[in-house]
Amino acid sequence: MQTAPPERRRTTRPRADALRNRERIVAAARELFVEHGADVPLDDIARRAGVGNATVYRNFPDRDALVREVVCSVMERTARAAEQALAENDDAFMALERFVHAAADERISALCPMISTTFDQHHPDLEAARLRVERLVADVMERAKAAGQLRTDVAVGDLMIVIGQLSRPPAGLGCLSIDRYVHRHLQLFLDGLRAHSRSNDLPGTPVTLQDLRDPGCGR
Repeated sequence: MQTAPPERRRTTRPRADALRNRERIVAAARELFVEHGADVPLDDIARRAGVGNATVYRNFPDRDALVREVVCSVMERTARAAEQALAENDDAFMALERFVHAAADERISALCPMISTTFDQHHPDLEAARLRVERLVADVMERAKAAGQLRTDVAVGDLMIVIGQLSRPPAGLGCLSIDRYVHRHLQLFLDGLRAHSRSNDLPGTPVTLQDLRDPGCGR
């Protein structure tokens, strides 16, 4: 007796409008997190995205899931900026400059502090995104060092700290009010990173990624 072949289970893909809604939610959350911090009401995020509250909760069961998605998406775009800088610039230091300015535009400095205050910073998705960014930044810097354009006494941690500090508004200033100054100050810093800058020796030692992960800040 012949048996019927097993029925194939269909795999459903998210509809295009559902994907667009999710992207709008992440984009709106990123803007509001930068402007007001991670505690911004989810209702405000839904309004900024132009979707209903139920759509937000259907895509992200809790605030941690949404924050993690936003931070991972920013890291992903930052990684792509590093890849693009390496691919499109024959001049190694120009590639470094392009990456630094792109990372500042992503507001990574305003978003990354939320990692340690809102959820598990060792979540696999977050770890993968962070490691990819770190590897690519190291590649950009090593290429500039190999070309004799970048000081040899700086490390990835030095670069990431300054991007964070120079693209974060001082206390008491609106988050968007310093846009006109961020790239100016970053360029001044980048000029100081050139191999033939005026300072022959820097005080202290290069900041490694391990130093940044040390709770004692490398002490």
